[in-house]
Amino acid sequence: MDAFPITTPAGILAALSGVCAFFFWLEKRTQWQLFQYLPPLIFIYLAPVILSNSGVVPTASDTYTWMKNLMLPMMLVLLLLNVNVGAAVRVLGRGVGVMLFGTLGVVLGAPIGLLIVRGWMGPDAWKAFGTLAGSWIGGTGNMAAVGEMIDASGADIGLAVFGDAVIYLIWLPVLLSSKKFASWFASYTGVDEARVQKMEAAAAAEYAESKPVQTSDYLCLLSIALLTTWFADVSSSRLPEIEPYLSASTWKILLVTSIGIGLSFTGLSTIPGSHELGMALVYLYVARMGAVADLSDVADQAVPFVVGAMVWIFIHGAFCLLGAKLLKVDVHTAAIASAANIGGAASAPIVASHHKESLVPASILMALIGYAVGNFAAYLAALLCRWVS
Repeated sequence: MDAFPITTPAGILAALSGVCAFFFWLEKRTQWQLFQYLPPLIFIYLAPVILSNSGVVPTASDTYTWMKNLMLPMMLVLLLLNVNVGAAVRVLGRGVGVMLFGTLGVVLGAPIGLLIVRGWMGPDAWKAFGTLAGSWIGGTGNMAAVGEMIDASGADIGLAVFGDAVIYLIWLPVLLSSKKFASWFASYTGVDEARVQKMEAAAAAEYAESKPVQTSDYLCLLSIALLTTWFADVSSSRLPEIEPYLSASTWKILLVTSIGIGLSFTGLSTIPGSHELGMALVYLYVARMGAVADLSDVADQAVPFVVGAMVWIFIHGAFCLLGAKLLKVDVHTAAIASAANIGGAASAPIVASHHKESLVPASILMALIGYAVGNFAAYLAALLCRWVS
């Protein structure tokens, strides 16, 4: 495959963006049920792994470094700009509290899962667990961000993506089938029977048609993302490094996250197109993660990692049940809250549409809250994993 390698920046970006576009086209064109259980994200990661390991694209390039330094913080800002905590609370009420219970389950479940399997894994396994915590609290963007914060290797990220895919295949059917137990769940939690009707009414009142995106909107969004990235670059280099907890990269991601959350409370959050543009960069960055992945050590650690992740996901589920019981929440909200953690903005609408179609917009709002807390909470989970390892 060395006869025609792709090594120029334009060629590498064309290959990676082409992979992203192809799998979304394939999903839309075929409507295969497969993509509900194995979303395009998985293939967008795996295809560049094959391309780089077969010599079509390089495994190391200045283009990848540029993407990490510029694209990663930009996508975080764009995603966080769309967070609307107030709307989520108005619609889902105590459901947001259940989601945060689930987040706590992810944070505490990570070190417990690692503790059980650490004897079968390498000394840096905590980085794979920490990286997966980013995905299970916020989403793919947070997974990339936390991986950068803790300097996760390609093998660590590969384990995280593999574990995420396997657990998703198990957990999504659990969340979907939970609808059958709505009556039992209501009895268990003592939820008010009128709660679901109130949520649907609040969702209808909150929902508004999105404005069409203009050229000026994209320019404004790019300027906000670039300005924030520049500020974080300059500021992080001047902040004290506290090894091994706060490196310059960690400071940069924390600054970008904090600024993005702050901007979401301003009028800038009303600019349309931020979520779509941010997600486009996320998928392109996932393709970059696949291209630089070294999966030589993944096979030996895949089984114990999945076992640890299985323990971990059931701890998360137990915390969701506890939160639903204490806060008196219905099964629909509890399932959406778990999906907002584990699957993020890609999976929460799938679960919401199965339980209550009217809650789909609210499920996206809840998932966006995960973007806001994901980097902080997942970094804490990574530090706890480092401690137990």
